[in-house]
Amino acid sequence: MGKKKRQPRPVDPVELAGIVERTRGTLSQEDFAKLKAAMDTLAFLTAELQAKGTSLERLRRLLFGAPTEKTDEVLRKAGQPPAQPPQGPAEDKARAPGHGRHAAAAYTGARREKVTHARLKSGEACQGCLRGKVYPLSEPAVRVRVTGMAPLSATVWECERLRCNLCGEVYTAQAPEGVGEEKYDETAVAMTGLLKYGTGLPFHRIEKLQEGLGIPLPATTQWQLVEAGTKKLRPAFDELVNQAAQAPVLHNDDTVMKVLALTKEQVQAAAAGEPEERTGVFTSGILAVNEQHPIALFFTGRQHAGENLADVLKQRAAELAAPIQMSDALARNVPGEFATVLANCLAHARRGFVDVATDFPAECKHVLEALREVYRVDAAARRDGLSPPERLALHQRESGPVMEKLKAWLDEQLTQRKVEPNSGLGHAIAYMRKHWLKLTLFLREEGAPLDNNVCERALKKAILHRKNALFYRTLKGAGVGDVFMSLIHTVELCEGNPFDYLVALLRHPEAVADAPGEWMPWNYQQALAAEDTPSAS
Repeated sequence: MGKKKRQPRPVDPVELAGIVERTRGTLSQEDFAKLKAAMDTLAFLTAELQAKGTSLERLRRLLFGAPTEKTDEVLRKAGQPPAQPPQGPAEDKARAPGHGRHAAAAYTGARREKVTHARLKSGEACQGCLRGKVYPLSEPAVRVRVTGMAPLSATVWECERLRCNLCGEVYTAQAPEGVGEEKYDETAVAMTGLLKYGTGLPFHRIEKLQEGLGIPLPATTQWQLVEAGTKKLRPAFDELVNQAAQAPVLHNDDTVMKVLALTKEQVQAAAAGEPEERTGVFTSGILAVNEQHPIALFFTGRQHAGENLADVLKQRAAELAAPIQMSDALARNVPGEFATVLANCLAHARRGFVDVATDFPAECKHVLEALREVYRVDAAARRDGLSPPERLALHQRESGPVMEKLKAWLDEQLTQRKVEPNSGLGHAIAYMRKHWLKLTLFLREEGAPLDNNVCERALKKAILHRKNALFYRTLKGAGVGDVFMSLIHTVELCEGNPFDYLVALLRHPEAVADAPGEWMPWNYQQALAAEDTPSAS
């Protein structure tokens, strides 16, 4: 008799958390903490295993932490001392010295107060020599004082009321000008969105924090605030999508996400015996790179990264050439009928050799050191501020011969049967040979990146939210998160202040809706200044 197939038993993480919470009174504090940690680990591993096929080595790194993938450290662990780096123009620049403390200029959001000297003024006689005169220096002495405060603060205005003892008329003092009728200011909406979608704090955790600081803010109220705020932010998000579609280089990738409403539909369909073409839910990250302003976009739902990229490219101008698309080699990252110049991630190919370096130290050392030379050349191009044509010429001159030798070595390992094809090293070599043209697009196309690392770093926003909040309840909630994450991370990539940007959009919704292109993270300051300047009568 054949072995009976074991049916998966879906477990709702909310129900599981409730079961664990009910054991709090029956277990000791130490035993309850251990049980809760075990359940959190189970939920985390389940999400990771659903996201991708995870080898035992990758699972070990998920549980115990991933070691560095720097070439020197990988080779040292494999017992292969790294070769001395060559001296030349492609050499990485030395790390700048410093003690790591922030200068006073870094506190751009701090309130600044000028303190005048208590006894002296400019032009007065020097109290030391009694002959010269003192004058102000261009740079004052600075002191920084950091104080604590609640993320959301509140003011209670107690408006005096007077009542006539004869007619009973009540007279109430007017609140100060600018208070308004709304209980929650735009800054409260921006701060809630930033805490939730920018730093990964769940609503219930923000509620506990605010309650402990004496400024109650229920989780349901927080949701109402960000939901209403999204309607004002949507025009700016739509404009980001439109401008991202015109970019010459687009990165895309996705990570697993959980939306309870979609998951419930999938479970019900499976129970009814209905075929389910797509059982996963994903958050796709799309990073558009142009010469000036990078744009980060997030989309959560059943669609894969390639399908979301196709939706973005529908807004691309017809006269523009096909963009360069950087992703890993998964077919689901390709945008269907939309033509792109496809490049594959060199870091993904490199990671195949990193994973087996301890088993094949000599062979992996050869590959890793060759790829290190390519990255050194790219670092030199960034350091010198080379234009795309100059960068391409540098790679063709410096990296081209290195990659040609590496390609010949890879072919030799398999064609001359020096490596077992079914081994870990054989699979890493086969992957690199199969995708060689896409992995080396940087040698043929101006502006083609080496890897997809910038998109993977952007997806950490979604991963942080997933690890803390575990899920979205509905697809609508996921859409709210996508809008906030896209705006917040784009501002961060432009080295701006996401809180100030969100407040500016929320306070001027009509102007943003009329001309969203003037309210982008890189130019909204000019629009804000024009909006706040009173017009001449």
